[in-house]
Amino acid sequence: MAIKHLTEEQVRTWTLEQKDRWWLENVYGGDVPQFTIRSGVCGFLLGGILSCTNLYVGAKTGWTLGVGITSVILAFVVFKILVQVGLAKGYSVLENNIMQSIATAAGYMTAPLTSSLAAYMMVTGRIVPWQQTIPWLIGLAVLGVLFAFPMKRRFINDEQHPFPEGRAAGVVMDALHSQEAGAVTLAPKLLVWCGVVSAILKFWQAGDILKKLHPKFWVLPEFLDEWVYRRGWNPSIMGTSLKELSIRPELDIAMIGAGGLMGIRTALSLMLGACINYFILAPIMIERGDILGKVNALGETVYGFRQITYWALWGGVATMTVASLFAFFAKPAMLVSAFRGLFGGKRLSEDPLRHIELPMPVFVIGIPIVGACVVWMANTFFGVPWYWAAVAVPLVSVFCLIAANSTALTSITPTGAMGKLTQLTFAALARGDIGTNLITAGITGEVASHSSNLLMNIKPGYMLGGKPRLQALGHCVGAVSGALASALVFYPLFLRGNPDNLISEQFAMPGAAIWKAVAEILTEGLGMLPTTAIWAAGIGILVGIGLEIVKMLTKGKFPISGVGFGLAFVIQFNTCLAMAFGAFVFWVVEQIWKSPEARMNKVVVQNQEPICAGVIAGAALMGIALMVYQYVLAGG
Repeated sequence: MAIKHLTEEQVRTWTLEQKDRWWLENVYGGDVPQFTIRSGVCGFLLGGILSCTNLYVGAKTGWTLGVGITSVILAFVVFKILVQVGLAKGYSVLENNIMQSIATAAGYMTAPLTSSLAAYMMVTGRIVPWQQTIPWLIGLAVLGVLFAFPMKRRFINDEQHPFPEGRAAGVVMDALHSQEAGAVTLAPKLLVWCGVVSAILKFWQAGDILKKLHPKFWVLPEFLDEWVYRRGWNPSIMGTSLKELSIRPELDIAMIGAGGLMGIRTALSLMLGACINYFILAPIMIERGDILGKVNALGETVYGFRQITYWALWGGVATMTVASLFAFFAKPAMLVSAFRGLFGGKRLSEDPLRHIELPMPVFVIGIPIVGACVVWMANTFFGVPWYWAAVAVPLVSVFCLIAANSTALTSITPTGAMGKLTQLTFAALARGDIGTNLITAGITGEVASHSSNLLMNIKPGYMLGGKPRLQALGHCVGAVSGALASALVFYPLFLRGNPDNLISEQFAMPGAAIWKAVAEILTEGLGMLPTTAIWAAGIGILVGIGLEIVKMLTKGKFPISGVGFGLAFVIQFNTCLAMAFGAFVFWVVEQIWKSPEARMNKVVVQNQEPICAGVIAGAALMGIALMVYQYVLAGG
């Protein structure tokens, strides 16, 4: 069915009350089942699964992938299967919407575990108990919900902003549930089959398990250059083995899928940075002695990603931070528009949606109460002085407004920039207190992220006629699901009793490394770094600004981004190569079969997101299952 919407002229000229009455009469679904027991339970379980996949990807790349469309399709597939086996009857599109609300909220809950909270544990050497982590994650999410809903009436109801990712989720749901959905039923099939195939390939790489099943099993190699080293060859650059430099082709299924979502421009930026770092800078710094090796059991000095990143991250972090902040402040119109209408905006003579929106007392009472709880947890759990934590909460309101405006127009939530601005603020206010620097930045960045993501989450519900207050409840349920699932996986499989385990050859934890590096520089100064690292940071600042200026001058046509370029300095070369390969495959298919009517275009290009989502989910979940076997069942 066609989704009803206002014309541009109606959006521009109608009052908010007129728009709300039109929506109530033409779009609102009324008493159609939405937050049912089955949609709540299914969304809760799907959310736990998606949070685990995001934790895996975040530990590898530092990114939190949007899971809106993935959750829509997965929810649709699950209920189709239940209907076919006779365990359920048909369900409504608004039940599907609630399920995606819960699952999407859960998917975003992993961010602190791969950024601010992980960095805090790495800096302090203290393990935050999971009994504290779970309520901390939930508290930040609920505070984000409370800050989001007062903005919902402006950004969604009144100004009708696109929220591109949320709009796409609404269009997919409408297509899946319409009678004419035959053309799009390929998407859920591709997601499921790609997930199954990628899980099988990931399991096929588990040599220790396969060899126990049968010693003659052929194992799919994880690294495609093993035959070189088995022959006794040891290719190197300036005396350092390519293997130690992480320059090797890796068959990392999940990262190939992530590259498909990343796009060719980011892939080019990533590979340029990786080649400069690992082929040129790292070998030179090893030879100079600025990158120190470690002594193995045989008494040999060896290198690896962890040793290289101690030096390389400073140039990369400088490039990423300056590029993201420059891009953020280079758009003053977006900043101004974020605050336009905040004061003296349109008033309703009567609120036609008062029976389905969250009541205003919820925000007036809830924000101080939940904010006070967050301040108490920051002080009790992390030792942040209560007055500094209290300063962070009002900053949240400003950052939520800015982040929501960015997400409304571009689907990009500048969480990193928000966090860095808070880190800069508290570097001046709480000098030398690195824990306060990280936790207060975590409050502003994560709450702003949850607030923006909730609005993106609500957009498809608004398009399809759902009850806003039920989606708010769904987001809170998803917060609980994601916090429980991600914490239960993070502690035994990633942390493993020691913060030093967080950065490893398998998981780079680039998000946490970046937060940690910025906090150390701001609180301890540049004197802690080797001279060459200081030079690298200075050059990184110039590179980040230069790339963003060129991007502005070419109106976005220049293919290299400062964020993608800098990210390569905190991720292994083999991971960069796997992601670039995934992006390249989809780009080639799109170039060869450009016509939308071509079969390969219909199957691959037009279904790129479900294909990549399936690949990521299957490989990531199998990867976590193998980690469970290694660290729990096998006592690893």
